[in-house]
Amino acid sequence: MTRLVIAALSGGLFGAGLVVSGMTDPAKVQGFLDIFGAWDPTLAFVMGGAVVVMFLAWRIAAARNRSLSGAPLPAMPEQRLDGRLIGGAALFGLGWGLSGLCPGPAMASLSFGGPSVWVFFAAMVAGMALFGLWSRRA
Repeated sequence: MTRLVIAALSGGLFGAGLVVSGMTDPAKVQGFLDIFGAWDPTLAFVMGGAVVVMFLAWRIAAARNRSLSGAPLPAMPEQRLDGRLIGGAALFGLGWGLSGLCPGPAMASLSFGGPSVWVFFAAMVAGMALFGLWSRRA
């Protein structure tokens, strides 16, 4: 139960941060990617803040055996570049650039984002399901 409460609080904090920073607005993300037009650098500050927080979190986690809830921490992920990682990153970036949404902001926008967010979310879930089926067969 403690893990669920911590997960819910963490997800709520993350979603609130996305809303407060404006990252649930697809125009903000597309403005960041429009380097030859009306460029909006605010996403760089949000990403920079996230990188600093995650750097610190990984340092703290590396020195611990268990999470704050008492569960064992998983091993550090492999740091290897392969075609699957690069292809997935390219597809993610393409979808992000075209829609202005990625999974976190899409979920945070479900209650107020309108039909386009629901279409994106449905396509994202379908893509995840299809990948799950494909990877089990491969």
